[in-house]
Amino acid sequence: MSFEINQQQCTRAVRGGGPPDPTTGALVSPIYQTTTFLQEAVGRHKGFTYSRAANPSVDQLERVLGEIEGSLPAVCFSTGMAATTTLFLTLLESGDHVIVSDVVYGGTIRLLQRVLHKFGVAASFVDTSNARSVEAAVTPKTKLVFIETPANPTLKLTDVAQISEIAHAAGALLVVDNTFLTSVLQPVLDQGADISLLSTTKYIEGHNSTVGGSLAARDSALIEKLRFVRKTLGCIQSPFDSWLTVRGLKTLPLRLKAHCDNAQRVAEWLQKHPAVSRVIYPGLPSFPQHELALRQQKAHGGLVSFEVKGGVDAGITVMNSVKFCYLAENLGAVETLITHPVTMTHADVPREQREAAGITDGLIRLSVGLEDPQDVIADMEQAFASISAEPEKEVKCAVR
Repeated sequence: MSFEINQQQCTRAVRGGGPPDPTTGALVSPIYQTTTFLQEAVGRHKGFTYSRAANPSVDQLERVLGEIEGSLPAVCFSTGMAATTTLFLTLLESGDHVIVSDVVYGGTIRLLQRVLHKFGVAASFVDTSNARSVEAAVTPKTKLVFIETPANPTLKLTDVAQISEIAHAAGALLVVDNTFLTSVLQPVLDQGADISLLSTTKYIEGHNSTVGGSLAARDSALIEKLRFVRKTLGCIQSPFDSWLTVRGLKTLPLRLKAHCDNAQRVAEWLQKHPAVSRVIYPGLPSFPQHELALRQQKAHGGLVSFEVKGGVDAGITVMNSVKFCYLAENLGAVETLITHPVTMTHADVPREQREAAGITDGLIRLSVGLEDPQDVIADMEQAFASISAEPEKEVKCAVR
């Protein structure tokens, strides 16, 4: 499924950060790589005092992200997990309860189970694709519902509008990790979410050059609370990474269209290949929630998950045999990346929790890049051919 690019989104991505530099006329804004700022007098300054609190380069990124999100200027962080940590520390306290999608990024699970649990924050991991399961999990202490849709790495979907009604009826806020699609493909604030969370490391910056995160909302009081906690924790994004992210953002709508088109072609090819036992991609009619994908998403993103016949060893053999795709953690970049979630992104998640969420030991996640999709297909074809060969001993790694 190809989609028509919203030309206004292109304008916002290119121009949303503001006009050319007023001092020199430079079309590309300078990097304000400075710790501190001269103050005109005690209590009088030009809006910046210390880069742990705010910085002009970070401000520019926050303005353009706000334009893209349809929100107030976003709040940007040193990593996506810094954004998630700040979110929880801002909105939760000891005794509070949060409902979380059962399939989310492994770092989010680790944060809740191994860190925040010690401070009295309770988390219930629920199948948020089932509204009744969410309703059943609500308690008088539920303050947040945190969903990731599409989920990492199974791509399971949650109906944002439906879950927002449940969260708000319970007096809770709805947070959506929208990293896989961004608001270009899935405008979650328009669909009922209170907060949009992004790992800007992924599609937003898009070039494997930075790590970062952002939180966007339309409630000014909420934004100010997040900024205060960020300043206190000291987890603002660096000026240089912000500058690189602004540069990457300028092509976001165009890149997303190419990612989606390429992923659709690769997914359709995988579905027909005799070595493949299962393909997971919301753009395929065979996807169990295809109707919701058509209704909630403008297009279906660049992530494809699949399994090959022959189980774990066969899947690992395929991943160790790619030559064009890169075996690496990350997604959403211009290069095609192949990942083994069980030993990489979700290695710290307990086996029983992974299996209950559908993250099998043989699952392969493919982040389809901007190359010719035929090159990706050719690489997968030669990697599949390796399954019939006797795998080398190092291929049979232990799955944690």
